[in-house]
Amino acid sequence: QRVEGQVFDMDVIGVHGGLVVLHVQHALDEVLAEEFAEKVVDPDVHDRKQVVHEREHGLQEVADHDGQAVGLQEVEQGRDDGGKDILDHLVRILGEQRLKQLLHLDAGEVRIGASDMTLRFFLLPYLEKFHELYPNIKVTVTNGPTPETLEYLSDDRIDFGVVSTPFIMKEDISSLPVAEIEDIFVAGRKFIQYKNKMLDFSDLEKVPLIMLEGQTSTKSYISSFLADNGAEIRPEFELATSDMIVQFALRNLGVGCVVKSFAQEHLESGVLFELRFNKMIPKREICVITDDTRPLSIAASKLYELIKEDISKEK
Repeated sequence: QRVEGQVFDMDVIGVHGGLVVLHVQHALDEVLAEEFAEKVVDPDVHDRKQVVHEREHGLQEVADHDGQAVGLQEVEQGRDDGGKDILDHLVRILGEQRLKQLLHLDAGEVRIGASDMTLRFFLLPYLEKFHELYPNIKVTVTNGPTPETLEYLSDDRIDFGVVSTPFIMKEDISSLPVAEIEDIFVAGRKFIQYKNKMLDFSDLEKVPLIMLEGQTSTKSYISSFLADNGAEIRPEFELATSDMIVQFALRNLGVGCVVKSFAQEHLESGVLFELRFNKMIPKREICVITDDTRPLSIAASKLYELIKEDISKEK
């Protein structure tokens, strides 16, 4: 949107309990941020150069962080004289029709980060339901392993992420556990001698192993667990996806390590079998992560609440 020749990309991110929230999404330098603040907030109300935390009348300042400014104005209608002025500015800048679309979920975007596993075995049903409810909301999914998703969240490239444990909790990140996952080792008929036998993890040193490549939470977790249990493993194959691990195992190229859901169909048909060990591999969790320093957009909040409400019902 345009304010006296300057272009701003803005999104209304919430109207909660009478709070009008305006978020300037893209980076603005200090001068532009200050100019924008003059358009939206009475300059006599406060010093725009200083970040003002939550106060009694709900007015929060434009903040500048390392050259990237994020404009955030909150005015509680009925308690602050500027409430109507803010709405007037929103209508003039965004346009009445666009403002109505954003507030009534007829427009907007949700940005999600997820791995192949969390997308396929958890997130997809919620995206399907969300699209049925709000067909005009654009949903963008950035695919990547858990460490990358954490970086995307910190860099404000996604609204929230769906990741698997374990991961290092960064400051100001909240995590909501939503599902359990189980890591297993699977094999085909070539390794039938291991079926229905109670194995030690050190037995994995005798077979060609098929595991994920790169820095994924799954690989880190399994490698660490096996090392702690005295198994020194050197995978024969390191592949990019769990689906490929299953395919290699189906062709008897080795023993594959995957989250059980990936191999469930082939386990049920009997084409693959699960190796049994004298110690259980502890289950992990799928978690939804959000950044506490940034409020979710109206659209992202709806999807997050859809997930949260469903999980609460299951408990």
